Amino acid sequence: MHTDDDLTKLAKRLREHASVTGAVIATAESCTGGWVAKMLTDIAGSSAWFDRGFVTYTNESKQEMLGVQAATLEAYGAVSEQAVCEMAQGVLNNSGASISVAVSGIAGPDGAMPGKPVGTVCFAWAQRGGDVQSCREQFSGDRDQVRREAVACALKGILGLVG
Repeated sequence: MHTDDDLTKLAKRLREHASVTGAVIATAESCTGGWVAKMLTDIAGSSAWFDRGFVTYTNESKQEMLGVQAATLEAYGAVSEQAVCEMAQGVLNNSGASISVAVSGIAGPDGAMPGKPVGTVCFAWAQRGGDVQSCREQFSGDRDQVRREAVACALKGILGLVG
């Protein structure tokens, strides 16, 4: 289980790498509700390497703000690698960022569906002019623990792109 200290350390490592590489980061979050952006903006001077965050909790907001296709949501659902890939690309299309992360999941205690139990979280990371990488994780614990682990995973994925 990642602690607040662990998340802060990850965010500070991101600052160091982004400062060296010139990367600019933006986020699209659903189940984490802006927690990834919070961790990044908790770091003094983050405006030099963090552009913006989108909290798109509903399907409508994912479509309106990020351009996620209704057909994608209907076919795969909001908690899918397909949806988060479109979210990550939508962040780049609607920001000045060079790197984006998108997170969508089922933090619980409700919301489970066939094939997607509580703790299912999908991630995507995109680089401007590059490929989109995605994965699906299964976290255990209560709502806070699932969300906390999702934030850690999102930050580690960004580090993989800027580090």
